[in-house]
Amino acid sequence: MARKALKERMTKETNIRAEINLDGSGKSQIMSGIGFFNHMLELLSKHSGIDIMIEANGDIDVDYHHTVEDIGIVLGSAFRKALGDKKGIERYGDILLPMDETLIQAAIDLSDRAYLVLNVPDAFQGDIGKFDCELVREFFTAFTNHLAANIHINVLYGKNKHHIAEGIFKALARTLRKAIKITGKDIPSTKGVL
Repeated sequence: MARKALKERMTKETNIRAEINLDGSGKSQIMSGIGFFNHMLELLSKHSGIDIMIEANGDIDVDYHHTVEDIGIVLGSAFRKALGDKKGIERYGDILLPMDETLIQAAIDLSDRAYLVLNVPDAFQGDIGKFDCELVREFFTAFTNHLAANIHINVLYGKNKHHIAEGIFKALARTLRKAIKITGKDIPSTKGVL
């Protein structure tokens, strides 16, 4: 069965369409209107091996907050839908990922319970170009809640804001790649359901 999903969300602030294929090859087409965020989502697609197509129109003339958060909502919902009953998935993934001077530890459990831990150094404040670093947390909060997963990311150290952000998205990608992999036939839980 194809593990694909299409999700859409329209509000007075944003109009977003996301399409994913968990068993893709890491192809992406991201149009958020936010250059840096496009780059982060392209990294997510490439390093997870998941095809991700996103079209977003938002009130970015106000700021980027609504668009980034709503993409997190739509993308998390699409992942959850594509995973279906999660039969046969590995469920867990983890990584220790270097990005130049930055080192990131990440782990995920596709448990159907939402919980985010995102620890970043004090250096991760302010803007990367026109992109506010706090929007990384907004995206991850929305994505985690709508995927309904446990996601733990600890930036162990780092100084360059771009490297920290890039490492965080690559770490999420690599943990997802492991967790969504089909390695069995059963639901990976003693409860019989996730």
